[in-house]
Amino acid sequence: MSRQSQARDNDRVHVNPHPLVAELAKVLPKDRKFTAYHLSTPPVTTEPLCHPPAYNSASDSTSGTPSKDRRPSKPLKTYCEKHFLALSIGAEKEGKHSDKQVLVVALEIYIYTTSFSTIIFVSKADSTGYLNLLDLPKGSPSPIREVTACFLAFLVANRRRPTKQLVVNLFARSQSQYLFPGSVKNNGKHILDDRGLVKWWCKVLNSLLEGDEYLDVRKPSDAIHGYLIVPGLDDYETRAFLPRTGTAAANWTLGHPLEKISPYTKNPGAFGQTIHPRSLIPTYPDDPKARFIEELEESIPEKAKLLNGWRSPKTLDQFWEMMSFRQECSSGRLTGFIWVVFEPRVAPKPSSAAASSTTVIPTPNASFSPPTDDTAPLTTPRISRHNDVYLVIPAASPSKSPVRRTKKLRRKGKGKKGVLKGPIITREPQIKTHQGPQFPKLTETPYYFWPENGRGTAVLSDNAYKRAIELLLHLEFGTLEQAIASTARWTKDVSMGENWTLEIVGTREITAPATSSNTTSGAINNLSGIVRRKREIDDQATNETTVSTGTVNMLDGGLVRKKAKLDTSSTADTSTQNLDQGAEPESKVNVLGAGLIRKKPKAS
Repeated sequence: MSRQSQARDNDRVHVNPHPLVAELAKVLPKDRKFTAYHLSTPPVTTEPLCHPPAYNSASDSTSGTPSKDRRPSKPLKTYCEKHFLALSIGAEKEGKHSDKQVLVVALEIYIYTTSFSTIIFVSKADSTGYLNLLDLPKGSPSPIREVTACFLAFLVANRRRPTKQLVVNLFARSQSQYLFPGSVKNNGKHILDDRGLVKWWCKVLNSLLEGDEYLDVRKPSDAIHGYLIVPGLDDYETRAFLPRTGTAAANWTLGHPLEKISPYTKNPGAFGQTIHPRSLIPTYPDDPKARFIEELEESIPEKAKLLNGWRSPKTLDQFWEMMSFRQECSSGRLTGFIWVVFEPRVAPKPSSAAASSTTVIPTPNASFSPPTDDTAPLTTPRISRHNDVYLVIPAASPSKSPVRRTKKLRRKGKGKKGVLKGPIITREPQIKTHQGPQFPKLTETPYYFWPENGRGTAVLSDNAYKRAIELLLHLEFGTLEQAIASTARWTKDVSMGENWTLEIVGTREITAPATSSNTTSGAINNLSGIVRRKREIDDQATNETTVSTGTVNMLDGGLVRKKAKLDTSSTADTSTQNLDQGAEPESKVNVLGAGLIRKKPKAS
């Protein structure tokens, strides 16, 4: 067990975590305690995001049609750096001290870097639904949205390269759970539908485009712009997902920037004026586009793809139109694809005259001088480019070959070594218990940028990082007790008993809602200017319904009829005759005369 723990300890490098703590404290609620867990990996080589196109031959530029001898280009060398951020809170209600922690939110982000650009891809984001333990006021900002925007801004600021393009990319597709199994059983978890999730991500990324909160992140960039496309919806329907701000129309475009972020469109001399969609569309893990592209790649031979691309689609517009019929984008489902492009500031290029006078450096060495023998063939010197400086390296002189031959003959002529004599001293065996992690020695190369400030609290090897994520995906967060046990197991297994947590206390003021039940319980609301009275006709028509309110109805004396006695026949006949003569419809009110009312005689 000690060897295994020692092996995992060597897969980890601890760094200073204070920059991330300071940034998260600005957006978290004031005086609320959080615990953050930040994992990351070093940059490792990975598969390229796009399929490389074919080189543009000389016949293509003259005839305009692709020739049959086109050869494939070399794929872009791509590095991938993975980040995982999780936040937990106390398992008890606010105000009660408890050492038990429960995870509430987690983010997984991949950073792809090439010699051309940096792409920050949001892979997964999920919550457990136990944020109600904080007892935040109703109407206060969601900590999940604030933490997501803050972490993206933190990575943008620490992974930006001055002369390289940076892109934040994601696809929004609603699911019940991504990173916390069983969390869908928690009634406190609020699951957004597809439309709500696309709007939510647009609001998160819109904070990088406008506002004063992340102004320092936008300053080093020359231009920042957002792009949104939802397959199956037109521009009028897609515009409803954008935030309703004054600058949203200028900061967002309803479309895609695939031509602008592709390195192949920047070099038409080598790859031609027209690049096929297969070389423009990047593919990511668990991406709906990746599954569609994989099916298209399997349906056509490799040589045919180099010449003419796919049989269908032929353009990017056709690709997005066909995406609207896929399972993820049809049958009532929506998937939004979002980009935020940070363009670098272009440095002024040196003049051509100065560049030509300083780039070519001749080598003043006599050993590289051409041979004096007239029979020796003349060769063209090779030109090697290193750091934008051209070095002239002539071909090897034929006079070097005899020297190499004489060295080989000397080696063969050496005699055999003598027989070793004396006592034999044994060496202790060196047992290799584990394979050490391959951390890069350089923090900056033309292909990646790996500063210390952007790393996680624990930097794991790629295999150790996969084990940590797989363990989280096999835990249970259905109930609070299960979530507490799963949180404790995951944090201890990843750290192997070491303290790798980040303690954060929020400093952001909580904006209370405008009206609260506690403040208005003793106040009297005067609604005299708001209440609308009914018309008199309605009041007369609803006289019968007002009896239940407790008021007494007074009848006039002419409407009261006393019960007549039946022992006198004369009075009964006269009364019936008068009733027949004065009979009216039942809907009207019968008014009796004074002669029809008979008082009961007093008993003698």
